[in-house]
Amino acid sequence: MPHPHHPDHGDHHTPEPPGDEHHADADTHGQAMPQDHPHSAVDEDHHVHTHGEHAGHSTAMFRQRFWWSLILSIPVVAFSPMVADLLGYSIPDFPGVEWIAPVLGTVIFVYGGTPFLKGGWTELTSRQPGMMLLIAMAITVAFVASWVTTLGIGGFHLDFWWELALLVTIMLLGHWLEMRALGAASSALDALAALLPDEAEKIVDGQARTVPVTELAVDDVVLVRAGARVPADGTIIDGSAEFDEAMITGESRPVFRDTGEQVVAGTVATDNTVRVRVEATGGDTALAGIQRMVADAQESSSRAQALADRAAAWLFWFALISALITAVVWAIIGSPDDAVVRTVTVLVIACPHALGLAIPLVIAISTERAAKSGVLIKNRMALERMRTIDVVLFDKTGTLTEGAHAVTDIAAVPGTTEGQLLALAAAAEADSEHPVARAIVTAATEHPEASRLGLRGTDFTAATGRGVRATVNDAEILVGGPNMLRELDLTTPGEITDTTRSWTERGAGVLHIVRDGQIIGAVAVEDKVRPESRAAVKALQDRGVKVAMITGDARQVAHAVGKDLGIDEVFAEVLPQDKDTKVTQLQDRGLSVAMVGDGVNDAPALARAEVGIAIGAGTDVAMESAGVVLASDDPRAVLSMMELSRASYRKMVQNLIWASGYNIVAVPLAAGVLAPIGFVLSPAVGAVLMSLSTIVVALNAQLLRRIDLEPTHLAPTGRQEEQTTPASTAATVH
Repeated sequence: MPHPHHPDHGDHHTPEPPGDEHHADADTHGQAMPQDHPHSAVDEDHHVHTHGEHAGHSTAMFRQRFWWSLILSIPVVAFSPMVADLLGYSIPDFPGVEWIAPVLGTVIFVYGGTPFLKGGWTELTSRQPGMMLLIAMAITVAFVASWVTTLGIGGFHLDFWWELALLVTIMLLGHWLEMRALGAASSALDALAALLPDEAEKIVDGQARTVPVTELAVDDVVLVRAGARVPADGTIIDGSAEFDEAMITGESRPVFRDTGEQVVAGTVATDNTVRVRVEATGGDTALAGIQRMVADAQESSSRAQALADRAAAWLFWFALISALITAVVWAIIGSPDDAVVRTVTVLVIACPHALGLAIPLVIAISTERAAKSGVLIKNRMALERMRTIDVVLFDKTGTLTEGAHAVTDIAAVPGTTEGQLLALAAAAEADSEHPVARAIVTAATEHPEASRLGLRGTDFTAATGRGVRATVNDAEILVGGPNMLRELDLTTPGEITDTTRSWTERGAGVLHIVRDGQIIGAVAVEDKVRPESRAAVKALQDRGVKVAMITGDARQVAHAVGKDLGIDEVFAEVLPQDKDTKVTQLQDRGLSVAMVGDGVNDAPALARAEVGIAIGAGTDVAMESAGVVLASDDPRAVLSMMELSRASYRKMVQNLIWASGYNIVAVPLAAGVLAPIGFVLSPAVGAVLMSLSTIVVALNAQLLRRIDLEPTHLAPTGRQEEQTTPASTAATVH
């Protein structure tokens, strides 16, 4: 039922009670994005970096090649003379046995090694050496040296078939684990596009005709039925309705829109049918503007280089220079054969398995631990960056607050108890589906006296913009806001005037209850601060992280909530398109920002921030645009992410130090720096040490499982925090 009298429509510039200022913010809707954006629409071929691909390959490809390479590696290792000598067993003797390792090793090199060879070539041609080039160099040298040995050319003993097989297999495993941890490619743009209907009811010669949305033009008139989405930005020319704008604003409550007011594409008319004159279509709509900002922000945030890639680039040059020095020195002091053997050994050992698994293992285990704690990590870089965050910017409604209406105060005139007042209001509201009506009914159910009375209403009617009317116990009961009082020429009784004024001053929505023409009381309806929010804010500040809040609420409301929670900085009266700008402003001040939000209007800000964190109960677009998604609506989960980030980064650094340290020691030994005293690291021993290094890295990564990420332990709430504090969202423009 229509219920526009409820506290949802206040002008964000005034502290007046909501209900009759809904015209004041009309111009802020339907123009949520500047129309002079340099791009008219998102180009279809606009490339946005996704996290489901690595070096141009998919997660499924790495998985498939890993399993096949693993299967083929078993006989290669088992029939390797070097492995047989190390483990002390004899290889069965039958015709062709000597070709098992070379043939299967070649298949592994071609099939499993192709992604690394292609990636290495790309890094080489772009002059940006990294992990792919390091792997490609090692497996190519091992492949060539092994075939030279197999064919008996030059008398070398460089049988690296088993090492080649394991190197390719383990590197495929590392990339598969890494990509699986990153999750599927971001589909924020698709999620945004899904908000628009495919068809619209266009008015042609007075009749509604279904046409594709793409055929709509400016000045067309469309019919938007109750429950249907608005197909394009425009102005209502006939009718009025409450619109669910949650997909655009992230706010939970419907907003009343009357004739002459603007509506935005993608929003839903919840209760009535209206006619809308189209003012913007396609790339000119507010939704398309948000879509562009998400695309731009994702593009810019994808250029960061992973920690392992930087280490690999350093190791590549270390290995190459070491190999050249080795070749020259041994050619001078030894023989050409010695130079070849030592150089090949250096190049093969220079790509340790541990380096390929150092980061992917940490990411995989971190992702698993996070998931068990209700944190979904969608972006590897988000995990790495969270430890460096200087300020966490929370969206207010639905994040720090519960995002749903609740009765927070009751004031009854003498002769009427609070329970009686609440019971009468609930009986009148019982047939309404409006969120505020449900809040009143819920409050009555939880109130001992009101629930015991169990009153029921009849003859329910709703008056648009004014209130509801029903008969309860043979009395006419009305529930409504300021519009209703003005229409009935009623004045708030002196006994409750001071109380209701204090509600209004803090930004609460005030509903009066009228019985047979007399005001018998009022209730305050507000959004509540989550009891966990205060603990989350304090815990973040204790860790040296600033906390900021952003909202479309009126300044007095926003600052009251900020003061109550002890927030460092408050951005109030922020229009939807400006949230992205506020993130940029914080970044311009040299701060690293984590943005926490749940609405479509949060999507650009989530993508622009160093770390975007979406509340799992929020919209699909917000979740797709973020690098991290919180499954719960507990803001303390941000602390879990921060603790995991710091711990996992420590493990990454430890693993990289171990893997790189192994290289720093093993490469010179393989090059023969201790040859003068009679010690030379053989290829076989070097390969064994490489495997041991991998085991150390794997065991170290497993220690992440011992980290406590439980939000209740990281930021426990005391008795004081258990008392929820009202935070009005009554006078809001989002």
